[in-house]
Amino acid sequence: MSDDFIALSGWVIPITKAMQLNNIDVQQALEVSGITDADLNSQDTRIAVSKLVKLVAHCNAHLPKQDFSVQVAEQFHPGMFHALGYAMMSSASLEDGLQRIVRYKRIVSDACRVEMVEEKDGLSLRMYPLHYADNARPTLGPKEIEAFLATLVKFARETVDMNLRPLAVYLQADRPDNDYLTEYFGVEPQFNCDFNALVFDRAQAQRKLMTHNMVLTQSHEKMLDEYLSRIDRSDLANLVKCKIYERLSLGAPSQAEIADDLGMSLRNLQRKLQERGTSFKEILEHTRKKLALEYMDQSHLSLGEIGYLVGFASVANFNRAFKRWTGSTPGEFRVSHAA
Repeated sequence: MSDDFIALSGWVIPITKAMQLNNIDVQQALEVSGITDADLNSQDTRIAVSKLVKLVAHCNAHLPKQDFSVQVAEQFHPGMFHALGYAMMSSASLEDGLQRIVRYKRIVSDACRVEMVEEKDGLSLRMYPLHYADNARPTLGPKEIEAFLATLVKFARETVDMNLRPLAVYLQADRPDNDYLTEYFGVEPQFNCDFNALVFDRAQAQRKLMTHNMVLTQSHEKMLDEYLSRIDRSDLANLVKCKIYERLSLGAPSQAEIADDLGMSLRNLQRKLQERGTSFKEILEHTRKKLALEYMDQSHLSLGEIGYLVGFASVANFNRAFKRWTGSTPGEFRVSHAA
């Protein structure tokens, strides 16, 4: 079986705490699962997903209720997701934090696909495990999927409301023999579904987090973008975005400057971005818009300073771009957003 799929070794932190609470021999469990000291060298270390699956299965077999997945979720700590966990904690809202999971999911693991879907009754975060090429087996089993979704609910409870319950929980797995999932989520999951998902009440998802701090979020996102570029050097769009971040406060960089920074010819950069369905102009526009909207939340920054920070030489140019992005001027947006 291929071990091409990997995850952050930070997952071992809550797993180890759950083992200790249940008097499971940690060292023996790690050895049985093939996890070595090298796998746990640092928070940046990547570990084969198949080893984590073995570890969870070994631990779950020791529990009468077979509920190790939700016990892992109860041990949630932002550090288990690297800088992404702290960026989530300092996000503007639950929705904002979950969007970062979608955007930076590859940092946590490359074993699944995650997306946000607007539903009639709320906001849905859907999760689809990938499959091994050699035998078409899913990379993640039911317990790992349960642990991931339950961890997101724990995050929501920590930042929004300790009594928060999702509107619905969908699982591809069969119904378990007992009701531990209903007890944990506070709502009975639906089983044998086409996808795995949490649906949150929209009003709760948009409520400002108690731990909100946009300055910290921006700092963490810069770390995340740099980390992504290290773990996936083929992600050219992300590399371009990182270089734009570095130069933006000095004015909007040209495509030629970014190509030079990346050691590429201008034509080669244009061609490779086109192959990926994007362009330098699109990445620059998206990056400036995202930063401008985040800076709007920092009341100590004037509108002129925000325009400067996102690379505009004049307030008038910034105003025109901002109205193109949002339909309102920066001043109108800040007043309505504050209200």
